[in-house]
Amino acid sequence: MPIQHVKLAYDTKALEPHVDGRTMEIHHGKHHATYVTNLNNFIAGKPVEGWSLEDLMSKLAQVPEDIRTAVRNNGGGVINHNWFFEMMSPKGGGEPTGALADAIKRDFGSFADFKAKFKDASLKRFGSGWAWLLKKDGKLLIASTPNQDNPLMGEAISGVSGSPLLTLDVWEHAYYLNYQNRRADYVDAWWNVVDWSHVAERFKG
Repeated sequence: MPIQHVKLAYDTKALEPHVDGRTMEIHHGKHHATYVTNLNNFIAGKPVEGWSLEDLMSKLAQVPEDIRTAVRNNGGGVINHNWFFEMMSPKGGGEPTGALADAIKRDFGSFADFKAKFKDASLKRFGSGWAWLLKKDGKLLIASTPNQDNPLMGEAISGVSGSPLLTLDVWEHAYYLNYQNRRADYVDAWWNVVDWSHVAERFKG
């Protein structure tokens, strides 16, 4: 079965004013869809056709060399966006509670300190990429990756590893229509749509 273009769980305008509807239309309907189409085209007829996204990302070294870079870029584009869209909600915002809140306080000092460190990682990612909250060996950590790299690829490829709990797209296409070059404003607004209940479920998993 081909890799699917996952539908949004909410209307494209549902995250306004923090993430505008036109951006979501283009981001999900065009950018994301193109990654899905490209990935399916590259793996068609190859030994990895039928692999899950997770397997494609975590076993990149086993992907045929002639399509490995394409799978890395397009597969990363698919799964990173899947996570990103899933981790937002019109009912998002606020702060996490329970075990996740306790872990954030334990590993970052406070929720405010966590937000500051996550924002710093987002702003220091030069060019295009992603910021991450990860769980690794029972601890939480913040990292960033370039382009469409992600933690499932492992440290040898992406420079980071761990289970993704939360991710923020800092490619310009994710915010430029509404925020232009003001990435910091985009990050600040994005906290209002983070679905902490979803992040908490990932944390428990």
